[in-house]
Amino acid sequence: MASSLLPDLGTGSAVAAPARVRRRWAGPLSSVPVTVVLAGALLLIIVLVAVAPGLFTSVSPSATDPLAALQAPGSAHWLGTDQLGRDLFTRILYGARPSLLLGFGSTVVSVVAGAAFGLAAALGGRVADQLLMRLADILLALPALLLALLVVTVLGSGTVNVMTAIGIAFVPGYARLVRAEAMVVRRSGYVESAVALGLPRRRIVLRHILPNALAPLLTLATVGFGTALISASGLSFLGLGPAAPSPEWGALLSAGRDFLQTAWWIGVFPGAAVTTTVIAVNVVGRHAQQRFTRRTAR
Repeated sequence: MASSLLPDLGTGSAVAAPARVRRRWAGPLSSVPVTVVLAGALLLIIVLVAVAPGLFTSVSPSATDPLAALQAPGSAHWLGTDQLGRDLFTRILYGARPSLLLGFGSTVVSVVAGAAFGLAAALGGRVADQLLMRLADILLALPALLLALLVVTVLGSGTVNVMTAIGIAFVPGYARLVRAEAMVVRRSGYVESAVALGLPRRRIVLRHILPNALAPLLTLATVGFGTALISASGLSFLGLGPAAPSPEWGALLSAGRDFLQTAWWIGVFPGAAVTTTVIAVNVVGRHAQQRFTRRTAR
């Protein structure tokens, strides 16, 4: 009788409970692929470098040394030096901030303008929808980089103008997405109920349509950041980005094209920085997009 009052110390619930707890904690982490974790860690390091490059080097990015010009990578200069003897490793570290700023600023411009464009088309009536969507189709017919070049030609070069140009070039894609989501949301049951209750149109748009229409836009913007970064580097490569001596990655890549035969590292390492960052952004962005798609499909 006494033994029947004792808890089961064998394979009972007292032993199984910790296993369930472990599985519950391990579930979210185990569902994330290793490549996504590595890409996320790499992005955190790149952001840290952009915020505080001085933590990784004590050399000034503008310090010149003519006697050390065009030195190959070695112990003194890990990634070599450029034609003015400036340390390339330091310039790439300090170039992370203007490069990421161009990509981030361009993405913000395109997301905000695209959201306004798409909502105006979805909620402005049939005539406004037709006019705005035909304008979006015309802009989508042009390559994004070519459209950005046209805008820069009108506005002029410089950091802010490059952000604006790239942002405008990617507005049509975001606008079509927001417009499609807003059209679905406005026909949903809870929006129809809000209309039947007599809620103001502005409140319905701000509290019901806008948050639900913008949800997929944020995940798409993560992937779009990588594309914007490539476009910004391309414009800087053409000399339309931040003015010298800013160590922006596209400008560094442009400076190295004249030395590919004699000093390949001047062009290769800045290009590798752009490529690595874009790949990491795309890996994280694609994973976030897939998770959002699976969540909304349930």
